[in-house]
Amino acid sequence: MTATPRWTFRSRRRWRALDSAAGGLALDLGLYGVSALFAAVTAATSTLPPHRAWGAIAAVGYLAAALTVTGQLLVRRRRPEAAELPARAAVTALAWAAAALLPLAVLSMQRAAGRTDRAQEEVMVVEHAGARLVEHGTPYLGHDAIAALSPAERLLGYTPYQPGMALFGLPRAAVDAWWTDSRVWFALATTLVLALAVGTLRAGAAPTPGRADALLRGVQAATVLPVCALTLATGGDDLPVLALCLLALALAAADRPGRAGVAIGVAGALKLFAWPVAVVLICWAATRRAGARTALGAVGLPLAALVPALLVDRDAMVENVLRFPLGHGLVTSPAQSPFPGHLIATLLPAGRVLAAALLVAVGAAIAVRLARRPPRTAAATALICGYGLLAAILLMPSTRFGYLLYPLALLVWAPAVTLPGSRPAEDPATAH
Repeated sequence: MTATPRWTFRSRRRWRALDSAAGGLALDLGLYGVSALFAAVTAATSTLPPHRAWGAIAAVGYLAAALTVTGQLLVRRRRPEAAELPARAAVTALAWAAAALLPLAVLSMQRAAGRTDRAQEEVMVVEHAGARLVEHGTPYLGHDAIAALSPAERLLGYTPYQPGMALFGLPRAAVDAWWTDSRVWFALATTLVLALAVGTLRAGAAPTPGRADALLRGVQAATVLPVCALTLATGGDDLPVLALCLLALALAAADRPGRAGVAIGVAGALKLFAWPVAVVLICWAATRRAGARTALGAVGLPLAALVPALLVDRDAMVENVLRFPLGHGLVTSPAQSPFPGHLIATLLPAGRVLAAALLVAVGAAIAVRLARRPPRTAAATALICGYGLLAAILLMPSTRFGYLLYPLALLVWAPAVTLPGSRPAEDPATAH
């Protein structure tokens, strides 16, 4: 049996009331207004030069979007079409262009002109990986090669990604120009994949106003939310991975388990963050007797991507993909956001062991949940992935604030992949 407390129903009703207030414009105004404040504070207080540069540009873009929504609120009674979904979607697109794409282009051009403080480390890491892939057939440096670098260069010598991520560094390996900045290609891939996800959902069922609104919220969470816009403009490597996860869930909602497996498999060939989503998707597919078909892409593609790197230099791949993320490299990861896992690991006796034990316990609880009650809808799959990744990010000893973009976008995406007439997705936090 599944029991849902009354407070859960009340909280859902409150959310729906907030989401639909003034035809959705009230929450739009809150999103852009708070985002403008976040960007302004980032521009004024951040210790990272790329973040300050992003904030200075994005604050103006978010403010312009907030003023536009204010105008929509003022004229919605006389001109209802100015406040309907197409107009709100247009504002979302303009906000993304102003708060993410424009800062990205400016920072890329400034970097090409000689500014060395206009990109986060992962941009250089990916571009170096692309150059090594062309020259040596593997994106990874071995332990001895990294040790031979100066202490200041060793962090950039590591490539803690899956081999597919190096493909975004190939344009810079060929031509040194602003448009070969890996962030530009991250943005292009993200745009294309999100467009495919939206197209899949719009074609998968008869359009309904509520579902269209939920889809717009999902797109906003993956684009104009500050944690996503900031990441795309200054680093960017997480956004294609997130977009592929959302596409996989959209394909699951359209009952295309094989294609969903391919989408999440491509994401897994880029970054490890997609692998937990792949596991949950395979469990969903198993309820449709399509587990093997989904696993073929979800597991096969990441493993196939690892084969060339294993054949060229197995030790280098292990050093970068396993030892460094686990804290056993020549340098430690700079991902040290003060989440509970990091605080436990650094402040308590035997803290790293305790944090690891908590992380394993959460993983075991999710595994039991999947074994006893695998998700039967794409929405339930999105919720389990979102809550699971949120717990993991909070409990990992080394993590980053920016990683929150994964659970936030996945949780907001869940209503968008709920097909009309389908059974509501069970909430993994309340079902028992």
